[in-house]
Amino acid sequence: MNYPAFFDQAPRITLRDPLADFLGAAEGGLMEYHYVDAVRLAGHSCPTVAGAYLMARAALRALYPDGPAVRGAVTVRIPGPEHEGVNGVIAQVFTLLTGAAADNGFHGIGGHFVRQELLAYADADHGGDIQVTRSDTGKTVSVALDLGSVPPAANLRPLLMAAFAPDATAAQRKSFGDVWQDRVRRILVEHADDSDMVRVTALN
Repeated sequence: MNYPAFFDQAPRITLRDPLADFLGAAEGGLMEYHYVDAVRLAGHSCPTVAGAYLMARAALRALYPDGPAVRGAVTVRIPGPEHEGVNGVIAQVFTLLTGAAADNGFHGIGGHFVRQELLAYADADHGGDIQVTRSDTGKTVSVALDLGSVPPAANLRPLLMAAFAPDATAAQRKSFGDVWQDRVRRILVEHADDSDMVRVTALN
């Protein structure tokens, strides 16, 4: 896979997955996730995918300050219904990193390693932030994303319209893609630990 070099500069997330350990998939259950893993899952790289990646990272770091976080040992609550906006994309990235899945998740083995129904969507009229809770301690944090400090380039829209045109050239499409991914780069590389962009709040 030939992807932008900055993907490898994005923060990496080390997790311990007891199921992976039990099934012999990873020694000690330790696995390292990269941003490109989220890109492969979503099929694209955008501010939403990057933001979800960083929100999940921030929530897990807050819940497991001594690290590594335990994959499959948290519940996730997404504000709003699954089909609303980008909730589905965000939820998929959270499932990738936390192991928390909706109704279609892993049922477990003999009552252990259950991932099903660890992720839920709030009612349509419920606002708020994403909430992540440790299953063992009940500690909960909320996490939110504000991309106001990383605005899109001023010329993004005309580049988009040119790239969508039936007679668009390869150079025009590349120009749009380069500018689009530069914002993603700034989010992941320059603002990964920006508490104004990724806000984490302890709820208990």
